[in-house]
Amino acid sequence: FWLKLARAGTLVEAPPAAEFAIPPAPLGTMANVPVADLSKEQQDELLCTYAALILHDDGADVTAQGMTNLIKAAGCTVEAYWPMLMTKMINNVGMDALIKMGGGGGGGGGG
Repeated sequence: FWLKLARAGTLVEAPPAAEFAIPPAPLGTMANVPVADLSKEQQDELLCTYAALILHDDGADVTAQGMTNLIKAAGCTVEAYWPMLMTKMINNVGMDALIKMGGGGGGGGGG
């Protein structure tokens, strides 16, 4: 079906948003960057971020030990300071506030 949009007082037809969808990234990539191309520090940060989101989504306390346990259960390892650092940030800022901040995805086009 087509959506009708009002623009400058006239109606124009536009295809549904699904026709503008960005194709999904291949498996094993994050933000169209293969995980293998990330530095060890970036991989550690990503693992801790996912662990924190899983704990938060499950309603559990986001703790360094909980994050470490999840990361180990996934068969991964991170430098010991990462879970502690992430937990400190989460406790200072709040998980809900961090989620609302979102990532630093690309900038918009000028116009």
